[in-house]
Amino acid sequence: CSFGSGNLQSKQSNDLESRRIRRIAVIPPDTSAAPAHPTAHDNPPEMLAKQLYSAMASLPNWQIVAESEVKQVEQMKPATSDAARLRQIGEMVFADAVMVGRVLRFRERIGDDWGVKSPASVAFVLDLIDVRRGDVIWSARFDETQQALSENIFGLGNIGQRGVRWLRAEQLAMDGVKKAVGQLHQILVRSGAS
Repeated sequence: CSFGSGNLQSKQSNDLESRRIRRIAVIPPDTSAAPAHPTAHDNPPEMLAKQLYSAMASLPNWQIVAESEVKQVEQMKPATSDAARLRQIGEMVFADAVMVGRVLRFRERIGDDWGVKSPASVAFVLDLIDVRRGDVIWSARFDETQQALSENIFGLGNIGQRGVRWLRAEQLAMDGVKKAVGQLHQILVRSGAS
């Protein structure tokens, strides 16, 4: 199914609603092999994880594992393969599912709020993985390069949320994270209410 103006697509397993996903851990990227970055802004995968946690924690009726709890468990250096690492962390924090994000493109705008030489461009994938079974049960892909309103009349819907200005890549990513998380929240909370 598609969501929004084509910049966010998602898919889910047929039995997502019956899996009783209540407690979710947002897993930051594995930084053990990556060079150290002084701030999250210099590290798009870390920034995406922080945005994801913030957006998910701000919504009611589901339980998001605290960042500190995930970090504490992650320092124990669990399993070597990524899939095993994710499941192990999820099990250790008693999560039903883990959320991971992958940055595919993160290009900062060149210019300011009112005029740019090159607009911000962001693409990422979010995967929700069932801890018990180890399979991806929901996935979303956000991909947007901001366009001038004169180039894309369909961008009118975003004016109410964004205003008429050029966003930084971080702001564009947050917009995508909020849309994706809002969509997942609707699915999981709706299934929990029934």
